[in-house]
Amino acid sequence: MAFQLENIPKQELKLEEKSKVGSLLEKDVLVLKKVFSNKVKEGFYTELSVLLKAGINLREALELIKNTQKSKKAKSILQIVLDDVISGKSLSDAIKDQKEFSDYEYHSLKIGEETGTLSKIAEQLGEFYHRKNEQRKHLVNALTYPCIILSTAVLVVVFMLQFVVPMFEDIFKQQNVEMPAITVFVVNISEFIESYGWYLVLGIITLVFSRLFFNKKAWYKRIKDGALNRIPFVGQFIKTVYLSQFTQAIALLSASKVPIVNSIGLVKQMIDYYPLTTALDRVEHTLLKGETLSQSLSEHKLFDEKMIALVKVAEETNQTEFMFERLNSQYNSRVQQRSKILSTVMEPIIILFVGLFVGFILIAMYLPMFKLSSILG
Repeated sequence: MAFQLENIPKQELKLEEKSKVGSLLEKDVLVLKKVFSNKVKEGFYTELSVLLKAGINLREALELIKNTQKSKKAKSILQIVLDDVISGKSLSDAIKDQKEFSDYEYHSLKIGEETGTLSKIAEQLGEFYHRKNEQRKHLVNALTYPCIILSTAVLVVVFMLQFVVPMFEDIFKQQNVEMPAITVFVVNISEFIESYGWYLVLGIITLVFSRLFFNKKAWYKRIKDGALNRIPFVGQFIKTVYLSQFTQAIALLSASKVPIVNSIGLVKQMIDYYPLTTALDRVEHTLLKGETLSQSLSEHKLFDEKMIALVKVAEETNQTEFMFERLNSQYNSRVQQRSKILSTVMEPIIILFVGLFVGFILIAMYLPMFKLSSILG
């Protein structure tokens, strides 16, 4: 799962890592607003693994990483963690008191400390967040261009309804031209936007900023993720992204010898996707009743038949880590493929939709023009 660092000469690491770590982490922190976002955690765990494998002790590694931070908040958090480690606490206990770190990270690091594989666990956590960040990039890249096109198209349509349609309406009224039903419909939409347009804009802005206040509420997540799932192409793509994260997390915890029931409970805390977290909650309860993981997953439509079949084979052969690594690789490849398809397919669909809507407005405006030309003629 994680990349191999053993082949790097130890002497070169000791001489060069201190100079390289700073510049790398500085780039990660500067481009982010959150103190410990997924990108920052990727850099933190990756560099911690590199420094520990280079022979630097934990205290010096944390101090070096802390000194490279540009954010004062990040420095203060790492200083608290460093002070706790100096006072005798383990790294896992030190981060447990910080809300920026999850129980998933705490248990993973604790297992690494107990088994003497802290550098390996840190490397795997870095790889986990790297994959998570890559999937987020694929999602953003897939949706950015279609969203720009859609936003531009909406502005064009609103401009036509706000300024062009009223001009035609005035001409028709002055000439006492009877407007057909299609024209009346477009005029009514134009009048609605003119009267309530600012309320719509205010509602959209409120909806966007409501995420800051309600993002952790279960009802908000249910409505938001439910709405996203109903969007053609997009819903299936988002589902694949989170299933990829789920399989990677299970593979990491299986490698750390965490029991499957505990793994499911920890993964729930790492994934912010309501359909998956609710399904995992039920899976956890089913496992506690004595059913196997494959049986528990089969009760939910979210998990496909291929995953269930491979999980069943993993249980019979005791190859849980290997199977989930394979599943993660497959889902990750599927995410990359679907991100390309999504960006390719959505563009012509949006253009077609906008073309039809603009054409509808033009037809509605030109139909009365034929009557007007006959009157003037």
